[in-house]
Amino acid sequence: MDWQDEGVLIAMRVHGEASAIIEVFTAAHGRHAGVVRGGASRKQAAIMQPGTQLAVSWRARLADHIGTFTVEPLQSRAGLLADRLGLAGLTAICAMLRVALPERQAHPTLWRATMALLAALEHDREWPALYLRWEVTLLEELGFGLDLSRCAVTGSRDDLSFVSPKSGRAVSQQGAGVWANRLFPLPQCLMGQGPAAPSEIIQGLVITGHFLTRELAEALSSHALPEARNRLLTLLEKQR
Repeated sequence: MDWQDEGVLIAMRVHGEASAIIEVFTAAHGRHAGVVRGGASRKQAAIMQPGTQLAVSWRARLADHIGTFTVEPLQSRAGLLADRLGLAGLTAICAMLRVALPERQAHPTLWRATMALLAALEHDREWPALYLRWEVTLLEELGFGLDLSRCAVTGSRDDLSFVSPKSGRAVSQQGAGVWANRLFPLPQCLMGQGPAAPSEIIQGLVITGHFLTRELAEALSSHALPEARNRLLTLLEKQR
């Protein structure tokens, strides 16, 4: 009942007088909660922030206990506090990980994608396109990958213009026919093609949001994705 790992802090709440219960998304143990003694103290305040990268050690008497964490900071992302859009991206990532992932299940592909996205928040102005791809990866981890390789109706790989809101499969202009107005427009950036204009990123996030809401219906108490994600979309809309 003892392991060490690397993780990103995605949530924290005060527990008792000075302790905290934190949730971290770890490389080998997935989303995992534990108690940090003194985690709610002023001394620890700078560390206990969403997005902080940590070296964590977890220990418990039994595997199903919440257990305790010992944490050491590896990387702070306090620099994003001065970047409104970057901070919105960070809080959206943490909120989506918390609501989407089952506890204690490793997701190595998503872990690598998350690390790359968090790094991009501070150094790459094109990170919103990476965030869109990250949500596609999140869908795949939930067992529902979009199939944008060929038209669901004709089988063609050409002129893919729409996405079916039911199947998540691409549909060509010819295949859509009179049903085009019932389908999502397919932005080329969702397939890794063409420039990722703000308007196309928004279109892509509408698509991923639709399927994430559907796949996470049982986990969403309000039947809506986290408000942090909505705030990010609002800020991206203002950039159009």
